[in-house]
Amino acid sequence: MAALAPGEVTLVVDERDDLFSTRAALHAHRPQEGRITVQPTPANGSPAALAHDVLYALGKRFAPGPDNPDVWLDSADLAWRAAAAWSKATGVRHVVVTRAHLLTGRRVDQLLVWRRLTGAQMTLLWHKAPHRLPAGLAQVRCVSDPGQFASVLAEPGPVPAHPCFPSAPTGVTGPVTAAPGPTPVRPGCVQSASRVARPGRVCAGAAATAQLAPATPANAVAPVATAALAAVAHPLIAGALSVVAFTGGSLRWTRDLDITGDISVVKTHEPGHRSCRLSVVPAWARPLLAATRAFHRLTPQAPENVFGPLLLAEARHLRAHAERLPQGAMPSPSSFLAP
Repeated sequence: MAALAPGEVTLVVDERDDLFSTRAALHAHRPQEGRITVQPTPANGSPAALAHDVLYALGKRFAPGPDNPDVWLDSADLAWRAAAAWSKATGVRHVVVTRAHLLTGRRVDQLLVWRRLTGAQMTLLWHKAPHRLPAGLAQVRCVSDPGQFASVLAEPGPVPAHPCFPSAPTGVTGPVTAAPGPTPVRPGCVQSASRVARPGRVCAGAAATAQLAPATPANAVAPVATAALAAVAHPLIAGALSVVAFTGGSLRWTRDLDITGDISVVKTHEPGHRSCRLSVVPAWARPLLAATRAFHRLTPQAPENVFGPLLLAEARHLRAHAERLPQGAMPSPSSFLAP
């Protein structure tokens, strides 16, 4: 594992297990300011247990039951990738972990890998003498004074305390300016050197299309449904269901380039690409699509279709989550899962 730079990880030593330290850590949990407090579940031997705790701190909730649609979370790799995607999308800059002295060396390594992926500052609350620390913590900064701990919590962190994309202009309904690049292509389908495995032609991306075509305003979605979508742990499922909810369009053929860089516009495709639609992404859905994009980019050998994995092996999970949403929140799952 690469050496840590000063300040990236801080070990707060509290051998007396002072109530002040624990209370300060819990009160530091302010996701809206880019700081979360993770409370590891004691005596949980699941390989993905700590990733689940991180996702819970990020506001994600798992469906109950033995055959629940979040069974994918049993995979440590997928769970940690989801945690990294949500952290990057929501602008997490500082992570505080309570009772870190109870974590195994493997759990500590998982935390440090996740920290490296997100770039966040990490503070570990250690309630015993710092002897025989896990190898990954050999170079960390140690503090033991309560005043120092308070200072650590007050540090601004290495990334801004806001999501990793700029705010959407209020009331966007017209064309969106794309970044400088090649000459714009006409909306719809064009020939491209970067072909994908689908019949006929390749559709222009959202940014290129937005230069010439206005984006359609988003469909209204009830607050109870948006809150339920925001709590979904799988970034692809959260993003997919949000797109269906505010566009009513298909999930097939959606690529990374069908989401503009600032997550303000998304393009959905139809068979034959004769009526592909450009839609404004509402404010509530932007963090969800940002997490979708982050998860896709963190996935090794990811397919070009961002939602491709959900339309194949994971379709039952997508359907199950869709059916858990308030009635009328979106079209029937059969409409966007049809082959």
